[in-house]
Amino acid sequence: MGGCEDRISLRGLVLSDAATMAQWAADPEFCRAAGWSTDLEPRAHLEFQRGIVLDPPADLVRLGVEFSGGLVGYVDLHGIEPRRRELGFLIGERRLWCRGLGRRAAAAALEHGFVRLGLDEIWAEALEANAGSLRILRGLGFRSTGTGCTEDYLGVPGVYRRFALSAGDWAAGDRDPALYL
Repeated sequence: MGGCEDRISLRGLVLSDAATMAQWAADPEFCRAAGWSTDLEPRAHLEFQRGIVLDPPADLVRLGVEFSGGLVGYVDLHGIEPRRRELGFLIGERRLWCRGLGRRAAAAALEHGFVRLGLDEIWAEALEANAGSLRILRGLGFRSTGTGCTEDYLGVPGVYRRFALSAGDWAAGDRDPALYL
């Protein structure tokens, strides 16, 4: 790893991204894992994604994740607090899961949040049954801050595990930004 072809990058979303994101909804397993509705018509998914691209909520920074020349996911920094946001990350096609892209996308979002947006803290949560997301958050240096509400993940009931990471801890961490920038 480490070559240009291995890097991910973040960018603003463009209207054509809405169709790509809506295509991910054609995979019911993806929808269940991502918490997306499985009973919407394809047109409804497309209209929803167009709305997010053209008129995002004021409290949402959503950036596209590019890899190998195409949109493969997105990251969110969500919230209204001026120096603190919630991290979200998603890789769209299942064929790309378990290849380290989620971790690299989340790391790029942290870099964006702390360096470009000047945030002091970024928090995140993941259901305890979502082992991959928990592994990513812990691997990036997030510390556990408690639990949240109860919900099912892929049919397994559990609680959300909450985490936080400070700008100082991120700056002191050992990582290779060449993998994601």
